[in-house]
Order: sequence, then structure tokens, then C-alpha cells
Amino acid sequence: MLADARRSAIVTAVSRERIVRVSDLAEMFGVSLMTVRRDIDVLDEAGLLEKIHGGAKIHGSASTHEPGFELKSTQAQEEKDAIAGEAALLAQNGMAIGLSAGTTTWALAKLLCQRQGLTIVTNSVRIADVFHAAGAKSTVILTGGERTPSDALVGPVATSSLSQLHLDLLFLGVHGVDPEAGFTTPNLLEAEMDRALVAASRKVVVLADSTKWGTLGISTIAALEDVDEVITDSGLGVEAQRILRERVGRLRLVRVPQRESA
Repeated sequence: MLADARRSAIVTAVSRERIVRVSDLAEMFGVSLMTVRRDIDVLDEAGLLEKIHGGAKIHGSASTHEPGFELKSTQAQEEKDAIAGEAALLAQNGMAIGLSAGTTTWALAKLLCQRQGLTIVTNSVRIADVFHAAGAKSTVILTGGERTPSDALVGPVATSSLSQLHLDLLFLGVHGVDPEAGFTTPNLLEAEMDRALVAASRKVVVLADSTKWGTLGISTIAALEDVDEVITDSGLGVEAQRILRERVGRLRLVRVPQRESA
């Protein structure tokens, strides 16, 4: 495929998916990662998309677009599974654990449902279903509320259900991570619910694969300094690692096999 045709296809992909990864584009077009990066640089300079760490997103300001759960669950699967495996090590029997809605926390739920003696508090119907289907021997508390495209329960009923709860540990999934805006989401009501989960928790651990860096949702959940740990994958850039190490309590990097294209 000629460069112009490939770049046109990249713009089409970004318009359709809102956010695309360099590795996915390289595999799609059968070219090297460096070739795709050069294409993105050209398109970014032309104002046709916005370059972000590890990929590109639709050009514009803070995003209010929220992909559905089915689409998000197919993205960065290896990274999410590795992050979930590391996060599971922090859960101890007897803990009251919050799981926000999201595909990485959903991957974590599939590991925690094998445990006994946990109390799980979640606003995710899908996460609650994981524990139910597994016949888990932990207590699961599902908040009420209105359902979003991420299968999160939100709104005043959901937030009020947390006002009397005290969680030992919260695993928080996010849409984006930005040096200035912090941890963000494109859904205003989901941000409100996530802030309520943060307020109810003694310790907050953000689970975010490296593609979330540079992605900006319209609403901030928490500043970088407000969380105790971030668990992400080794694809995170050096500068992003430096910023997070300086501003969050602890940064954990999990290694994922790199997908290189010839």
C-alpha cells in the first residue's frame, strides 16, 4: 500500500475508533512500527489527528466519547491481564475491596472470584456477574443506579450507597491519564461515582495500560497525587514513567511481550 493510501486509512481508523495503537496499525498494514509512527507524525502536523503515546486519537479537545464494553474488552488484552495478575497480589483475605467498572477491573474480578473471605463492592454489573457465575465464596455488594456504556451503575442512588461504606482497597479503572488533568473519564456521572469510591477507600490503586497515557476524558476522577499506586505495563514511555514516579505513591510496571511487525 502506498503511503498516501495508508495514511488515509489511518485517519479513517482514528475517526471510527477514536483512539488507535501504533502496534495495531502496523499489524493491520503489514509495515514496521517506525513507518506507522512516521505516518502519525505527518498526520499530526497536518492536523488530521492527534499523536499520543503509543498511538493516535481523533483530533480535538477533551473526549466525551465512551466506547462500549465489548470494544474496550478487545483492546490491549495482554496488558490488561498482566496488570490484573499484579493487582491480585495486593488483595488479602478479609479485605473490603472496591472494583470500579472497566475492562481491566473485570479481568481482575476473574482472578479474585477464586478467593474466599473478600467483600467486593462494585458498581459494575459485569463484575458482579463474574462472581455470581463462579459461585464465589466472597460477599459481593452491587450498587444501584443508572447504567452507562461501560456497564457502570451511576447517579445519586449509586453514590449514596457508598456514603456509609469503608473500603480497605480500591482498584480503579480509568479512561485516560494526563499529567495536568490526572485520571479521567468521558462520562460525567461515572466520574462522580468513581470519586465517591475514592473517598470511601483507605488505599487507591489505579489499573491503566500504557495506551491510557495522553488520553484525556472530559472529567477528572483524581489528581495523580491522590492515588497510592498505579499499575501499568512496560510499554509506558520513559517520560511518563518519570512523571508518575514523582507524583504517585508507587508505580508498578508489568512486563508484556512486545508485538513487533517487520
